[in-house]
Amino acid sequence: KLSDANLTHANLTHANLTRANLTDANLTSANLNGANLSGAWLSDANLTYAILTRADLNGANLNGANLSGANLLGATGWRTVIGKGTIIGLDTARYVPD
Repeated sequence: KLSDANLTHANLTHANLTRANLTDANLTSANLNGANLSGAWLSDANLTYAILTRADLNGANLNGANLSGANLLGATGWRTVIGKGTIIGLDTARYVPD
């Protein structure tokens, strides 16, 4: 169980977090480069300045997540992300996919 976990500055490069429950987790400045977050629950998670380059976000739930300053260069599955309308700080995130 990773909900409410403090993963600030964690190196989760290429981690397999498929369907992981990361609700309310603190992932500030975490490195999630190439991580598989498909189907993951990231509701209300703090992803401020997180590195999500080439991360797989297929079907991830980002309802209420904070993506202020996050880097989404090359992230996949953006069209299937749940809760896009409630994401905080999306206007300051970098390389948000179309």
